[in-house]
Amino acid sequence: MRTPEERAYPTHWEADVVLRDGGTARIRPIAEDDAERLVSFYEQVSDESKYYRFFAPYPRLSDRDVRRFTQHDYVDRVGLAATVGGEFIATVRYDRIDATGRPAHSPPGAAERLGRHHGQGAAAGLDDVAGVADEAEVAFLVRDDHQGRGVASALLEHIAAVARERGIRRFTAEVLPANSKMIKVFTDAGYSQKRSFEDGSVHLTFDLEPTERSLAVMRAREQRAEGRSVRRLLAPGSIAVVGAGREPGGTGRTVLENLGAGGFTGRRYAVNSALGEGGSEIAGVPAHRSVREVPEPVDIAVVAVPAAQVTGVVRECGERGVQGLVVLSAGFGRDEQRELVRLARSYGMRLLGPDAFGIMNTAPDVRLNATPSPAMPPAGRIGLFTQSGAIGIALLDGLHARGAGLSTFVSAGNRADVSGNDVLQFWDEDPETDVALLYLESIGNPRKFTRLAKRTAARKPVVVVKGSRHSGSAPPPGHAAPASRTPVATVTSLLRQAGVVMVDTVTEMLDAAALLAAQPLPAGRRTAVLGNAVSLGFLTYDACLSDGLRPRPVTDLTTEAGPEDFRRAVSAALADPGTDAVVVTVIPWVGTTPVEELADALRSASEGAEKPVTVVHLAMEGLETALAARGVPAYPAPERAVRALSRAARYGSWRREARNPGRVPEFDVDERAAAALLARATEAGADGYAGDAPGTPAAQPAHADDDRTADDRPEVPDHPEPEHPEPGHPGVEGVPPGAPAGSAVPPAGAREARPTTLSSEVSGRYRSFPLNAADTASLLAGYGIDVQPVSPAPTADAAAEAARGFGYPVALKTTAPHLRHRADLGGVRLDIAGENELRRAFAELTAALGAPRELRPVVQPMAPRGVDTVVRAAFDPAIGAVLSFGLAGPPSELLGDTGHRLVPVTDREAAELIRTIRTAPILFGWRGAQPVDTAALENLLLRVSRLLDDHVEIVAVDLEPVVVAPRGLAVLGATVRVAEPPPLTEPGARRLPAY
Repeated sequence: MRTPEERAYPTHWEADVVLRDGGTARIRPIAEDDAERLVSFYEQVSDESKYYRFFAPYPRLSDRDVRRFTQHDYVDRVGLAATVGGEFIATVRYDRIDATGRPAHSPPGAAERLGRHHGQGAAAGLDDVAGVADEAEVAFLVRDDHQGRGVASALLEHIAAVARERGIRRFTAEVLPANSKMIKVFTDAGYSQKRSFEDGSVHLTFDLEPTERSLAVMRAREQRAEGRSVRRLLAPGSIAVVGAGREPGGTGRTVLENLGAGGFTGRRYAVNSALGEGGSEIAGVPAHRSVREVPEPVDIAVVAVPAAQVTGVVRECGERGVQGLVVLSAGFGRDEQRELVRLARSYGMRLLGPDAFGIMNTAPDVRLNATPSPAMPPAGRIGLFTQSGAIGIALLDGLHARGAGLSTFVSAGNRADVSGNDVLQFWDEDPETDVALLYLESIGNPRKFTRLAKRTAARKPVVVVKGSRHSGSAPPPGHAAPASRTPVATVTSLLRQAGVVMVDTVTEMLDAAALLAAQPLPAGRRTAVLGNAVSLGFLTYDACLSDGLRPRPVTDLTTEAGPEDFRRAVSAALADPGTDAVVVTVIPWVGTTPVEELADALRSASEGAEKPVTVVHLAMEGLETALAARGVPAYPAPERAVRALSRAARYGSWRREARNPGRVPEFDVDERAAAALLARATEAGADGYAGDAPGTPAAQPAHADDDRTADDRPEVPDHPEPEHPEPGHPGVEGVPPGAPAGSAVPPAGAREARPTTLSSEVSGRYRSFPLNAADTASLLAGYGIDVQPVSPAPTADAAAEAARGFGYPVALKTTAPHLRHRADLGGVRLDIAGENELRRAFAELTAALGAPRELRPVVQPMAPRGVDTVVRAAFDPAIGAVLSFGLAGPPSELLGDTGHRLVPVTDREAAELIRTIRTAPILFGWRGAQPVDTAALENLLLRVSRLLDDHVEIVAVDLEPVVVAPRGLAVLGATVRVAEPPPLTEPGARRLPAY
């Protein structure tokens, strides 16, 4: 049995990280059985580094030192090590100290209580644990041959996260003035700090609470490291193809030959275990039996051997110092893939695949074609990532057919390690890539992908087509990412808000890429349509209207128009200040069609213009190729050209708006009281919490399996037209369909429990439960959100007494689950003006619908007349906290008309959110109705966002309905669900995912 001094090994502190140079390392707690590793590590550290660590000559570790540095309680004394190939390359340690600098210990039970507040910041836990010393001294030691790789910075992030979990708020460090590298590690981390010079050393003290700057520093390091890990794969100086056959044919031999045919500028090696002893060649390339026998350094290895042999190859590559792996082999189970990734990372390697199609880089100084495809596209400005090899082939052929050049291509297969997130990190700063295309069958980390895509989209277009949309978002067999229960419509909506150009098919992806890579972004939606066939012009005009563009009257050049007529017309349209883009329609001439002359004329007219030009052609053989060579995209149908142009216009609008994202406003809220309330509830847990009577509801975030899209946006008076139409997002349950404006819904205590968006994986680990009505009202009131009171009415006398307390007029309604969506049965009576009317309504309800115990009637004060809306916020384990908004009733339930934003929401995002839904005109006086108080609605959205952002225990908030009146609003029903421990621990230290 473990003694109180012995702590369980904290496996959740283990992590794989990418270092500054793109290599990987394993960070884990130091344990007692690490004694030999520690001694070996210390022997490889220079005397100078030892002196900087201990302030004195310290040639070797004594037995006492070894025990001290390997025996930790994981609370007051913690040591972490960074390892590569199983060997220590760096260590970090903290020791808790008191105000005088002496060793300190947390009181019994403090570790367990602090652990429950893991992820909320140290302050939340410390407030409940009296007497805990909240400061620790920290020190690092890095092996000299690994200095400069960012190991200490990564260790600092992880030891700081551990310290916060254990209730430590501050680190102190004593550093010799000459140890400039370590001083820089501390000062560059971005934490709030103080510095002083005492007794010949620099004394540093810094708070561990993440700051805006520390998060920015961490994200910048993450981007640089992950981008370089991909660059190491795409720009190697040498490649070994493992599994290259001696005879033509086979994947390995084909890749080896394609490397030569593509003009790879580095060194090539063939590896075949069946070769005899001595030197040999395969396809004119030096060949060896093992990677170990290659006499020169190998940067990456392309692995094309049977699945059963891959593990041995990975181990050989790791021992040989290979930097990265491209595994083309297939036939792996999930556990086998995990082992491959674990093994590769342990040696500092990233792994692409398994079942990858390979990689390409058309840069003249690389010329890399490490795929089975013999055709290498011409150099260009488009980057392409796919998970499917088959789709990758189709996209490469499509780009070639359109004359669009490629910068880099990555096909990740099962993407057990390297993913679209990593490639986005590379493309973000790659000067050779102007447009990023991604075909994704699964998104392992939508929250991170959204963040990365938003940053990249601010500079270059990111075009995404999502496969497996109608399979419950489950990845294809063999893919490493877990299945996600996040509705596809929600993810699509959030990605669009991040500036991602979402398309439905690979054809649409190529159409969009051809325009975005070759033409400037339109400044607006005003589109000129001209051509030599009025019928084709009218089809294009109609397509513009359908896709949200604003076409000008069609200019008919007549069938007699020649290339010069087209040139003059296009030049005039581009010069028109009332035009943002031009669509040229053209049909063949009678007789010989001057394709080259027409292409030259259109290029001449559009060259140097700041407005895009696209061409729609019918039966014009050779025109698309001729125009592509001149940088003008052409399409065989008006719908395709207009859809690509419409997406470019939306993306251009997003880019302009992204320069002013708004701000997260400050509110006068009672955060401390809310934290205490939530701590009390989660401390008791679902079993011990004093909740409402049976029937206490669960919060209900929107969810369903529909993923309709809607590109048509409503016209909203006095506000810019929404630029990012929301896809349909079904599943919002709330007010019974057809309920009149101003109606009330069942109070929190009388609604049936319904599921939250917590996935099955998270709900299995975290038990969530609803707060009772009193705590819900108190929590929301602390954030300036008042909920209309409600009172049960089991009898007519109780109803009358409640109404006297509220004051007339009141509403009387049933809250029984079986009546929730049956407004036609008359279970709601509004505007009851007096007691006699109330008693009569009570008698009518019970006579028509059943006994009071079955109906669960309640009385509530009447709310002002207005528009019924639904406000929800929910934590989703895949994407974080999401704020949702829609109109109550059929618009949300039947049409899936719901908008979403990631928390925290800025003031600008809140304003956009209520204007994004298709039914938004109802809020702004549709058909002569009085507009409602949208400013009050935006304020409510911002307060709900702040509530979830402040308290990670909250997994769902449901305000239903929120009646928005011409002045003010009323929240008629509210539920809040909490979970313990909290499912989100961000901001956390950088780590690679482990699926």
